[in-house]
Amino acid sequence: MQDLFAPLRSLLFGFGAVILTVAPLAAASDTILPVPVVTIYPGDTIKDNYLVDRDFAGDPLAPHGGVIDSRSALVGKLARQTLLPGVPVPLNAVSEPNAISNGARVRVVFEQDGLEIDTYAVALQAGSVGEVISVRNPDSGTTISGVVQSDGSVRVGG
Repeated sequence: MQDLFAPLRSLLFGFGAVILTVAPLAAASDTILPVPVVTIYPGDTIKDNYLVDRDFAGDPLAPHGGVIDSRSALVGKLARQTLLPGVPVPLNAVSEPNAISNGARVRVVFEQDGLEIDTYAVALQAGSVGEVISVRNPDSGTTISGVVQSDGSVRVGG
């Protein structure tokens, strides 16, 4: 009698051989990622002692991208969401610390063609360097938008 399952068995055994030869290569990869040691809550500044390096080599649940892979990229940043112990940190889970806080009195600078005008306003929202925020002139009540600068001022126009 002819073996009707011979082609199927050959296909399955051939596929199994491929899986067995690929699996050790994946397990040999070195994936060490920083993970929190404690729960870090939104708004907390991440400190170096809150982190530990964890080896994900051979872990079938190891992340394949979309996570932060160095401690230096985490330390000093603000958590945007709850970060759990032992779990890799997603790229969108942290942000730069705010250079300006909501309600703070900030210096507003307008500069164009050698003319510079400085005044003070109240920040209507928090912002980190490079972000556009709204500020209100307390004398006129006018609301304007500008870019947060590294010195904590807001640059408008120009």
